[in-house]
Amino acid sequence: MPVYLIGFMGSGKTTVGKKLANQLDFIFIDLDKYLERKYQSKITELFENKGEDTFRKLEQQCLAELSNLDNVVVSTGGGTPCFFDNMEKMNSNGLTIYLEATPSLLKDRLKNAKVERPLLKSATNDDELLSLIERKLSERAIQYKQAHFTINAANAQPDKIAKTIEELVYWR
Repeated sequence: MPVYLIGFMGSGKTTVGKKLANQLDFIFIDLDKYLERKYQSKITELFENKGEDTFRKLEQQCLAELSNLDNVVVSTGGGTPCFFDNMEKMNSNGLTIYLEATPSLLKDRLKNAKVERPLLKSATNDDELLSLIERKLSERAIQYKQAHFTINAANAQPDKIAKTIEELVYWR
């Protein structure tokens, strides 16, 4: 059964995912890295050269490929659950965990990574970044909240979050 980690960019999906996969003795796959390897292009380049619509279709195809794997932890992109029927497919195929974080924490984590995040490029200062995160988070909340479990990723260390998820995997 795949374990899908969802949440906004900067919520800790990759960090927690690596720890969780190690604890469960599962394979870890970062969906963005998988896309980059498959299409031999950085996410930012895919966005710029192909546009967001095409990027989301490629992302959906890659997600479908990974859904056939067992004993895998998949760290999804922040927008992955919000397009097509991705959230529904992840929920029916595996265990989905939403790593929830506050907009201010996400801003602090992302403010130095704007160049690497295509959707954040338009924010030129901290206030604009916070506003953009709040808006995007509000738009995506309905999909994120469809996860099987929500974990507050703001107040715990990645090891503790991974341990909590490990217990959910064995409980399920």
